[in-house]
Amino acid sequence: MSAWVGIDLGTQSVRAMAVAGDGRVLGTGSRPLTSHRDGPRHEQDPEQWWRELAAATREAVSSVSGPVEGVAVAATSGTILLADASGRPLTPALMYDDRRADATRANEVGAPVWERLGYRRMQPNWALPKLLWLLRDAPAGARLAHQSDFVNRRLTGHAVATDLSNALKTGVDLIEERWPLEVFDALGVPGAMLPEVVRPGTWLGVVCAEAAEATGLPAGTPVIAGTTDGCAAQLGAGALRPGSWNSVLGTTLVLKGVTKELIHDPLGVVYSHRAPDGSWLPGGASSTGAGALTRDLPGRDLDALSAEAAARYGPGTRRPPDALAPLPDRTPPVVTYPLVSRGERFPFDAPGAEGFTLGEPADDVERYAAILLGAAFVERLCFDYLDLLGAPVDGELVLTGGATRSAYWTRLRADVLERPVTLRENAEPALGMAVLAGGDPARMIRTSAVVEPSGADLREPYLRFVAELERRGWLDATAAAHARERTTTR
Repeated sequence: MSAWVGIDLGTQSVRAMAVAGDGRVLGTGSRPLTSHRDGPRHEQDPEQWWRELAAATREAVSSVSGPVEGVAVAATSGTILLADASGRPLTPALMYDDRRADATRANEVGAPVWERLGYRRMQPNWALPKLLWLLRDAPAGARLAHQSDFVNRRLTGHAVATDLSNALKTGVDLIEERWPLEVFDALGVPGAMLPEVVRPGTWLGVVCAEAAEATGLPAGTPVIAGTTDGCAAQLGAGALRPGSWNSVLGTTLVLKGVTKELIHDPLGVVYSHRAPDGSWLPGGASSTGAGALTRDLPGRDLDALSAEAAARYGPGTRRPPDALAPLPDRTPPVVTYPLVSRGERFPFDAPGAEGFTLGEPADDVERYAAILLGAAFVERLCFDYLDLLGAPVDGELVLTGGATRSAYWTRLRADVLERPVTLRENAEPALGMAVLAGGDPARMIRTSAVVEPSGADLREPYLRFVAELERRGWLDATAAAHARERTTTR
């Protein structure tokens, strides 16, 4: 039986998965990774990536008896290092959230390109500012390597191209699919240190004999250009057609979708990756999510609270036919804006935003339900904002992340969004890489359930929530008005 191997090289661990053509997982392997943190510093040892990736992959393929048709690697976005001409690391890896660099110069020089690409400006933790920081002490002949580039070179035994997805935060021109060398020249970055760029899904080479011995992958297995971990999760979720979206709700909320055209956001809170087929993958990340539960309800059994909230509040009654009719009795009376930390980044940019609660929770069940409701309202507001930008939002909506373990929360989100939501059997980034490596997504990606809205009317508290965000000056009037219009005319 043929297998495809996907590898997810994350922050805390590396996970490998061997997947059959029908989506069955034939084997998995996982190994921990060690970080070195000190204030804004966050580094890892690239050699550890290779050692643990090799061990995890060997475990994953140990039970595969048939041929391995391809392998692809997902990596953390914005993680880079400098290497020599042979691929040996010259520096530690600066991880995706290392913030020692300054983005000012990159933004001054590259502003016209960043504006055209839709994200307006780079952040200090993006790869290009970090590259400029590393170049201060770089030896002659140093080469840029993204996290995925480093391990793909070890897999193939030769220099490899980088993919457009991992190169986004290094400043690649996603429209022309090349490095904007005029920007790099002005910044003092030698063009010779930059790898070639290709689309995700491009053939990079084959597993060499040395890598085969280390990983257990058969020599000659095709090595395919991967993506960032976020795009890999979207592929694993099966959000592949224009108008389809993957909403990942865990500690925070991340939305990623598919559009035919590049979406331009005047606020810069939505930016797009390039898909393997040339379409676009817009998305944004909110600072709200389930992290507020562990912060505000420390030590509580969240599964028990979910069961109690479901018994008390849901599913609701059918929605009255007239617009903004009185709420059903079972609607949670309190709503919390569940910011995990100070500042919001999607669906609006508000560095000073802070969490708040409308109403006074009577007990922990009500406090729990208020957090869930607020996160669902932020999710809906994200879709209202995406619609304002002209993004298609009417395709399949796949929910993934830890929040899907709560049946009550999943139903509540369907009610707030007023649309069915899809759950998958498996939506791991490693599965997304197995698909990208050549597997058939129609067969590999399996649906576990489609949850229909119960008909509970949650429009009035949603509009109160929107009005409060606008009153506090975080949500601009245009976005608030569009949210109201979409709510009252649906």
